[in-house]
Amino acid sequence: MPEITAQMVKELRDRTGAGMMECKTALKEANGDLAEAEVVLRKRGIASASKKSARTTRQGVIGSYIHPGSQLGVLVEVNCESDFVARTDDFAELVKDIAMQIAAADPQFIRREDVTAEVIEKEKDIQRARALAEGKPEKIIDKILEGRMSKFYEEICLLEQPFVKENTMKVEDLIKTRIAKLGENISIARFVRFKVGDAQAAE
Repeated sequence: MPEITAQMVKELRDRTGAGMMECKTALKEANGDLAEAEVVLRKRGIASASKKSARTTRQGVIGSYIHPGSQLGVLVEVNCESDFVARTDDFAELVKDIAMQIAAADPQFIRREDVTAEVIEKEKDIQRARALAEGKPEKIIDKILEGRMSKFYEEICLLEQPFVKENTMKVEDLIKTRIAKLGENISIARFVRFKVGDAQAAE
């Protein structure tokens, strides 16, 4: 077991915002490996964040992102529990990251539960026809559909998309790490994505 130095604890704390004792314990568990200790803390944070997910979020901010060239822009409302947290740099950074995610990945809905029955049925019909055209046996079509629909939700639902800055985690996990760090529930209320020319295309 390598020695866990104060410098290592400080570096992990700076990276994650976790308490000193939590950082020390995570480093011991990870045999002094900083990256592994960060994963340990993230898993713990996500577990504790789940307990906060039922709490009401009535504060927050509206963030924006304009892509260079001014052809693409996003407005997003992200909520938290207190005005104090809404004013922190950590919260501001999260809102900015979410706005950039929406600009880059073009989600259609926030969460799986928001997807309309019409959209779901249309996609199921497409994927069923595709599987049959590929010659897949009828008896395993439902299993194939399950996997393909899961992939579909990952593409169109913001919370299920891989985070563009670190695709090993989903946007939902990114939010949970901030819930753990800031100690408040955080939720995305709504967003709108503007792209020059889209309005004419929709007419």
